[in-house]
Amino acid sequence: MTADHDVREAIESFIDAFNHGDAEAVDKMFEEHGVLVPAPGQPMTGDARRAAQKHLIGFGLPMHADIRQIYRADDIALVLVDWTIKGKTPDGHDVDLQGTSTDVVRLGADGVWRIALDNPYGTA
Repeated sequence: MTADHDVREAIESFIDAFNHGDAEAVDKMFEEHGVLVPAPGQPMTGDARRAAQKHLIGFGLPMHADIRQIYRADDIALVLVDWTIKGKTPDGHDVDLQGTSTDVVRLGADGVWRIALDNPYGTA
């Protein structure tokens, strides 16, 4: 098993929690002061980050994601992920979101990889 495999598993766990609508599990995958950038130039932490995550999860649509690259330096990794969220919400609204996420994850003292920065539109 490679060291990158552990990072890959952490990202895949995030995608799985998102697709199961588990906002609490998604939140636990972030560092305490982790940042989400739900739109270019709009970084959010804390309750604002959690609200933005719940909004996206609330679409009730799966995220399809392909991990493109992982670059690791000791306990920090940069992960590039191509993702899409497409379909109709339960109330009939069309959703068509996609991007290439640039994420920074860090290995905690407890051996768990957590998201420090999640920038879904990282190349925008």
